[in-house]
Amino acid sequence: MTLERKVAIVTGGARGQGEAEATLLARKGACVLIADVLTDEGRLLAEKLRNAGMHARFVELDVSDPDSWRAAVAVAQEWKGRIDILVNNAGIINRSIVANTSLAAWERVLKVNLTGAFLGIQAVAPYMAEHGDGSIINISSNSGFSGHYDPAYTASKWGLRGLTRSAAMEYASKGIRVNSVCPGLVVTELNAKSPHLQPMIDMTPMKRSAAPEEIAELVCFLASSASSFITGEDFVIDGGFTAGAAYRRVATETGILS
Repeated sequence: MTLERKVAIVTGGARGQGEAEATLLARKGACVLIADVLTDEGRLLAEKLRNAGMHARFVELDVSDPDSWRAAVAVAQEWKGRIDILVNNAGIINRSIVANTSLAAWERVLKVNLTGAFLGIQAVAPYMAEHGDGSIINISSNSGFSGHYDPAYTASKWGLRGLTRSAAMEYASKGIRVNSVCPGLVVTELNAKSPHLQPMIDMTPMKRSAAPEEIAELVCFLASSASSFITGEDFVIDGGFTAGAAYRRVATETGILS
C-alpha cells in the first residue's frame, strides 16, 4: 500500500484520529497537508513528521468556510502541484438529546461534520480530475447506521454516507473514488471523559475500543491503489458492534453463547 508521491489533505488532522491518519499516510510515503483549526497542535505535528524524515505541512482550515477551503487547496497546489487524497476527518459532537438540542448546536454540528465534507469534495475534486485519479475518504461512524443519543451527530454521519454515494457516482468517470469509513468506539481527546465508554466496550463483541491507528490503516488502504475498484461503499470498523451487539448480549445472557 505504498503512497509514494501522493499528496494528501487530512482535515482535523492535528490530533486524535486525524493525527493517526496523517501520520500513517506520511509513513506510507504520502506528502500530507495537515489541515485544522488547532494551529499549535497542527504545526507541532507537521514539524514532528518532518523531523522524522517525512513530508508534512500544516495549513489552518475551517472546514465550514468555502474561502478557507480555497486557501488550503491553493497551499497544496503551491506546495506539491497536485492533490491525490482527501480525508474528510474533521468532526465535532454535541452530546445532547433531541429535547435539549438548540437550533444553533444542531446547525453547528452539521456545518462541520457534513457541510465541511461537502465543501471539501467541491474544492478538491476538480484538481483530482485533472490527472484522472483520486481517493476521497469521508469519516462517518457506526452511528450512521443507528439512532445514537446525539441526534445532530447521528444525522451528520448518516448524511455523510449519502454524500459519499452521490459523490462516488458523480466522479467515477473522472477516476475519483469516494468511500466512507464508519468507526465504532475510538477513544481520543474528543470523548475521553464521556460516560458511555465502558458501556460501549461492554457491548462490543471484541470487548475493547479501537486504536486510532487501526482506523488509519483502513484509511490508508482506501487511499491506495490496493482499493482501486472500490467506490461508493461504507466500511464499518467497530469490533462487531453494528453486526449484532444487542443480539450477542441477549445470546450471552440467555446462555446461548458463553
